[in-house]
Amino acid sequence: GRRGQNVRLASQLTGLDIDIMTESQESERRQQEFSERTQLFMTALDLDEFFAQLRVSEGFTSLEEVAYVDQDELLVIDGVDESTAEELQARARDYLDAQNQAALEKARALGVEQSLIDFEGLTPQMIVALAEDGVKTLEDFATCADWELAGGWTTVDGQRVKDTGLLEKFDVSLEEAQTMVMTARVQLGWVDPAELAASRDAEDDAELGTDEEDGEEAGV
Repeated sequence: GRRGQNVRLASQLTGLDIDIMTESQESERRQQEFSERTQLFMTALDLDEFFAQLRVSEGFTSLEEVAYVDQDELLVIDGVDESTAEELQARARDYLDAQNQAALEKARALGVEQSLIDFEGLTPQMIVALAEDGVKTLEDFATCADWELAGGWTTVDGQRVKDTGLLEKFDVSLEEAQTMVMTARVQLGWVDPAELAASRDAEDDAELGTDEEDGEEAGV
């Protein structure tokens, strides 16, 4: 549409960031991703450029994939036998462990309380991102809105404006954010688990009733 109006409308309706690229821009983006992943594997796994590029070419995009994938998926790569696969996974895990430890130390230096560090579902890197925005306790986390964590849209002067979530860069979905926040509230005693379960059952019943009504209308 004119001046990207259709793209903006689709983005607002779906809640997704939509970016239109030319073929050359898409090619540049792919080359940039390939280069960044190659450099990551060279640094973290102590590989030369050729072998790092092989990993990327085989579809590996992160250290987590290398560290925890079934070993058989590494063995299909040229030049990788069982001992090499074991060594690659050990290096990846050691690197990730070091990164996590560094993030935890940074979080503690920022004043994060142990209650938030121990909360299941948050990685050390997520905790640092929260702390840098002033969320340092489980109570702080429990007061967050789901969209503050996962990202969303607000209306300003009649225009929908994108709000970047604190955990959006970690691909935390709105549903995951809702679950984590509600779990924190339950742990703090702010929400009765029985009431929460009853509320969810009521929502499920309401959705089921709506589906049945839609089915009856369709059959008329």
